[in-house]
Order: sequence, then structure tokens, then C-alpha cells
Amino acid sequence: MDIGSMKLDWVAQRMVVMNALVEKYKESQPLKGVKVAISVHLEAKTGYLALSIAKLGADVSVSGSNPLSTQDEIVEELKRRGLRVNAQRTHDINVYEKNLNATLDFEPNVVVDDGADLTVALHEKRTDLLENVWGVCEETTTGVKRIKALEKFKKLRVPAIAVNDAKTKHLFDNRYGTGQSVWDSIIRNTNMNVSEKTVVVSGYGWCGKGVAMRAKGLGARVIVTEVDAIKSLEAIMDGFSVMPMKDAARIGDIFVTVTGNTSVIREEHFRVMKDGAILSNAGHFNVEVSVADLERISSSKREARPNVTEYNVDGKKLYLLAEGRLVNLAAADGHPVEIMDLSFSVQLLSVLKIVRDHGNMEAKMYAVPSEIDDEIATTKLKLLGINIDSLTEEQKKYLQSW
Repeated sequence: MDIGSMKLDWVAQRMVVMNALVEKYKESQPLKGVKVAISVHLEAKTGYLALSIAKLGADVSVSGSNPLSTQDEIVEELKRRGLRVNAQRTHDINVYEKNLNATLDFEPNVVVDDGADLTVALHEKRTDLLENVWGVCEETTTGVKRIKALEKFKKLRVPAIAVNDAKTKHLFDNRYGTGQSVWDSIIRNTNMNVSEKTVVVSGYGWCGKGVAMRAKGLGARVIVTEVDAIKSLEAIMDGFSVMPMKDAARIGDIFVTVTGNTSVIREEHFRVMKDGAILSNAGHFNVEVSVADLERISSSKREARPNVTEYNVDGKKLYLLAEGRLVNLAAADGHPVEIMDLSFSVQLLSVLKIVRDHGNMEAKMYAVPSEIDDEIATTKLKLLGINIDSLTEEQKKYLQSW
């Protein structure tokens, strides 16, 4: 058995909510004849999502959502299991875009997106396909922002569901998933101790909260940088120091950007960093740590370890992980399987909603219906063997009274 098959079989045993949902819906084949295009970081959990959607009758085509997060062994195994796959791990952005276009050539009815590259391409370059697209399910904070921008400027032409904003997605995936997977990647790629270090987390959304929480648990001193006053106050009350990046840059040992913005760490910060500082990004695009600035101001660079590039800046050595791309996916295996079981279950049920209701949906961003969150959470608790209380009739009346 090869490694792709082993990885898929491993997650198949542990994506228990997904398995329960497939078992619940497969007899009716609700996706029979529906074309579903999936562009999500292509590793084993994504592969299993694609296979699960296919089990419900869909015709599925898959690509990656990031050039370096695709695992080629999963690509080959999905092809062996009968799916259309246009993806490969690559440093060539043109190859990545070619694969995205090949996936759109499939003329999908539903798009499962991560970062909105497929959605944006449909609205900018492949508008001829939009009339057959029933809707989009968007996985990430960054992708939701991009689609909301399309909506704001009245460019959005299909319904979109903000999968990222579902409670059973962002409260678990963004916080616990990102928190664990980022540190898994940093530790495995540097083989360094986290305790005794000063960790700088830039951005204190749900992902940043998870990264900071896990850094603290590993024994680090944690500094948060933010532009939002409310989030800054949250970080202080959670026990972290808060300061501007220009000050944090001087004292940090390990930096993690989680903002969804550009040039968060740039030349002015590189210039004042300590010798040996570790730089990493956990935002969707490779723009948060300015690699262009590093390339321009460094006197030399070399590969120090796999996935670790050493830059010599003003006589100091700075170390960039995974070329500034998503460190937990470009240089590791992404979120824990049990976390992605919840997130991809949201995707599965959101696809079913679009197929069922697209004729009555407008070209705008929709929240995930509460019944989807409830179905997933209830299923997970049942599988864990956990029972919870229910409101009595008296309590229901009390809550409805004034």
C-alpha cells in the first residue's frame, strides 16, 4: 500500500461525523448528476471530502488552493479512485493557475473554494461559465473577505455560503486547528524548543487566538500585534503583551503572521530583528511576510533545512519557513483530522443546501444556517457518547417571557 492510500485510509477512520452524514444521505443520492469543483489545500482530509461528496452521487473535479500545499501522493491516489484531479505541488504560479482553469473547464454547478481563487477566476476570467454555477461554499476567512468585496462592489453573480463563519467551523478549525497545526509545523521544521522563546503573533482573530494560546501552553512568552483596538484589549485580558510590530520585532524569537493582510512584517522590521529570528506565515496568501523585501535587502541566502531559508540581513541570519506560504500546510499536514471532520462536514451540508435551494437563492453571501451547525454538533456529541440537558417546558416559557 502506498503512502497516499495509507493517508486516506487513516483519515477515513477518524472523520466520523463525515462518515455519519454520508451514511445518512447516501441512499437518496442527493448529488446525483451534480458537478462539484473543489479547490481546497489538497491533502488527505480534502481528498476524503472529495470522495465523500462523490459517494452522494456527484461528479467531482479537484484542484489545490495553494501551489505548495498540494500533496502529490494524494493527487495520484484520488486519480486511482476515479476522481478528476488537476493539481501538483509546484513553485510555478502559472502551473497552479493552469490547474485551476482545468478544474473550471469541468463546468461545475457547485464550487467548494478555499481562498476564493476559483470564485474570483469565474468572475474575472471565466464569466462564460457563471450561468451554470448554482453557488459557492467558501472555506476561509480570506476567501469570505474576497467574496464580500465582490458583493460590496456588486460584482458577485452567484450565491455564496460563508462556510468559514459557521460556528462548527471557525470556533474549532480556526482556533484549535490553526493553533495546533502551526506549532506542529514550526517545531518539526526547526527542531527547536518553544519554551524560553518570545513568540510574536500578528493578528488576534480566531486563528491568532489559537496560535497564541498554544504558544503559551508550550511555555513561550507571547506578544500580540494588532490594528484593532477591541482585539488588542482581548489579547491583554487573555494575558498577552500587546505592542506595535516595530517594537516586537526587536525582541521576538519566533514570528507568526495570521492577519489576512499584506506586508505585515517588512524591511523596517527585518532590519531590527535579532540574529536567528524565525519568520512564518499562517495566513492564506504569501504576502504577510514580505519576501520581496527579504530578497532585496539580504546579502545572501541558502537552504538551511528543508522548508527553511536562511537570509543574511545586515550580518544577521533570519530564517523564513515554507517560503512565507501557509506554514501549517506548505510544510506540514495541516489541521488535525478531527478538526477538519467538523469543517468539511459543514462543506458537505452546505453543498447539499445549494443543490436543494439554489433556485430560491440570490447572488449574495449567506450565513451557514443554524440547523447545519446543530446537526454537526449534535452528531459529534453523539459519536463521543456525550449527552446534554434539554430545556423543560417551564424553562422554554421563561425564556420567551418578559
